[in-house]
Amino acid sequence: MMLLTIIAPPVMEEELIDWLLTQPNITGFTSQAANGHGSGHDMNLAEQVSGRRRQITFMIELQNQMVASIITDLKQCFSGSGLHYWQMPLSESGSI
Repeated sequence: MMLLTIIAPPVMEEELIDWLLTQPNITGFTSQAANGHGSGHDMNLAEQVSGRRRQITFMIELQNQMVASIITDLKQCFSGSGLHYWQMPLSESGSI
């Protein structure tokens, strides 16, 4: 299993939620508000003063073989949008 994390600008939240909900290989995901910090972010003056940029984080648990396909589709649908992502192996997941 893999955890795919996508970081998006808040303006893309609804569009990305709609897109994720239409993907047949995604059975669910988690989203939350987040703040980006550091020089790797293009920040306006207010964000520079506060030292943070508002973002939305999406976390999706996927089968290993599905991650590449989802990333390819994201790149096709959201090219140039400023999305950032990473993937990490999950050693375990489940419900209690």
